[in-house]
Amino acid sequence: MEQTSESRVCDLHFPNRFSIVSDMTSYNDVYAAPRIALVSTHGYVAAQPPLGAADTGGQVVYVLELAKKLAQLGHKVDIFTRRFEDQPEIDEVDADVRVIRIPCGGRDFIPKEYLHRHLNEWNEKALRYIKREGLSYLFINSHYWDAGVAGQRLSEALNIPHIHTPHSLGLWKKRQMETDYPERADRLEAEFNFKERIQHELIVYRSCQLVVATTPIQLDMLNEDYGLSRNRVHMIPPGYDDNRFYPVSEASRQMIRQRLGFEGKVVMALGRLATNKGYDLLIDGFSVLASRVPDARLRLALGGENLDPQEQGILDGLKKQVVDLGLADRVEFTGFIADEELPDYYRAADLFVLSSRYEPFGMTAIEAMASGTPTIVTIHGGLFRAVSYGRHALYADPFDKEDLGITMMKPFRHPRLRDRLSRMGAHKARSLFTWTGIAQQLVALVEGRPVAQALEEADWAEPWNDGD
Repeated sequence: MEQTSESRVCDLHFPNRFSIVSDMTSYNDVYAAPRIALVSTHGYVAAQPPLGAADTGGQVVYVLELAKKLAQLGHKVDIFTRRFEDQPEIDEVDADVRVIRIPCGGRDFIPKEYLHRHLNEWNEKALRYIKREGLSYLFINSHYWDAGVAGQRLSEALNIPHIHTPHSLGLWKKRQMETDYPERADRLEAEFNFKERIQHELIVYRSCQLVVATTPIQLDMLNEDYGLSRNRVHMIPPGYDDNRFYPVSEASRQMIRQRLGFEGKVVMALGRLATNKGYDLLIDGFSVLASRVPDARLRLALGGENLDPQEQGILDGLKKQVVDLGLADRVEFTGFIADEELPDYYRAADLFVLSSRYEPFGMTAIEAMASGTPTIVTIHGGLFRAVSYGRHALYADPFDKEDLGITMMKPFRHPRLRDRLSRMGAHKARSLFTWTGIAQQLVALVEGRPVAQALEEADWAEPWNDGD
């Protein structure tokens, strides 16, 4: 469906605030026929995604896990994404969840900053596919602004409601990057297309039926900077797989450490190789810790299985930084960690640090907390507002290496603090950030039930699995 920057505001609405089924006789009857459509157009979306590959990180995990939990609640879910390279058209995630790939823009990978140029083609082909297959959907939930544009066009063409989850905001990222890289201010627009992105965000946010913020910062910005009223925005934090990430007993943890070769006081970070992740800032902060804690070690598990030239350049720069600081014998670059090994790496670490220059939320930090690992989060992101300092996690300014280094020292110098962070961090993650809770909240918004009721109905099991 062709649209311009003056796109109309969609006429669809949620009766009784957000509910789209409140005037129907039975919620279960409504869900007996239509599916739920999730739209996430960029990155490698797959049943087994190559996490760490370009544009393939926390958002891809978010979409897949949300789909699985929606299916467990009794719904069938289709995830629409872009088809490129040698990917199949359909990827079965499980019996009730599938990835449907729609081609556009040729066969090569396209970074998310430039994918919007091909969304007209994507939408035309997606709409043809939906009509050809005779598919019907109760609502669309899109993820990130590129998919928001696509999801809104599908919403209007199919006359079904659209819920949008931004994951990050163009205005926020623009401000952060202009502050962090003042010498690059004149080049940032050409690289990240902020002006066009923000224009499209405004259209999507004002046209869809509901915007789901994932952090308090996003909630405030959507109200204050994007001009959305409070009843058009709801906050649902990201989640983690509580069947995989949970604490173990100290005896089990020591066995894991021995198997993985962890020695000394190990600080860990992992994620995609991107400059905004702030691994260079972490290395600077670790140099402060290393000068005061002789047996401190840093493990960096960065990137995917195959690095592109830009990622390799970032990695080479980090390795040079380590050598220049005289830390070659204290820092280990682990490389890619298979998904099934991730929980044990979190458990084996003594401390996990999220040192991002800017971070919408921080999935890895939540997974670390859930695994019982004391965690430090950046103040330049959403998660630090959701945790209580010294109770659930610690936070620091990664741009201040002394602040970061001294904060890293605290769990090592104060065992009671370390134990409290381990236990209470896991409880915090379990109570607020599970995928079951997120799916319950999303369905509650669609159905029109109070979100508090959905959270009460979720199964919050004790996270301590083996007696600790």
